[in-house]
Amino acid sequence: TLDWQQFLALPQFRDVSDFHCVTTWSKYDCEWEGVAFFTLADLVKPRATATHVFFKSYDGYSTNNPLAACLDDDVLVAHKFAGQPITLEHGGPARVILPKRYAWKGAKFIREITFLDRDILGFWEVRGYSNTADPWTEDRFS
Repeated sequence: TLDWQQFLALPQFRDVSDFHCVTTWSKYDCEWEGVAFFTLADLVKPRATATHVFFKSYDGYSTNNPLAACLDDDVLVAHKFAGQPITLEHGGPARVILPKRYAWKGAKFIREITFLDRDILGFWEVRGYSNTADPWTEDRFS
């Protein structure tokens, strides 16, 4: 468990990536700053049996991802966008950014990250959204 100050004291990571919404719009060259997901995984040291990650938000939202996707070199828990703190309106104080997935796979208002040995569907996935969420193949619905 990390409090906010401990989270901010972790090594910081900056990334420029595109942000893809399931409603068919994208925002290009987004500047994010936060903690790389692999930094968090190194800190947690998940068991070798971990294959998936389940994210929970303060507003009750949840989403799932394969651990391999989360360990990509551009995935982070961001607290800044374009050099400014992420606003509550846009998921602050911290949100998960997975640039190679549609945005619903990155939880806003992040509260908890759980490493699992199985896949558990999140909020939109149980409602028929794709479990893989690949924006390049327009993989929106299951």
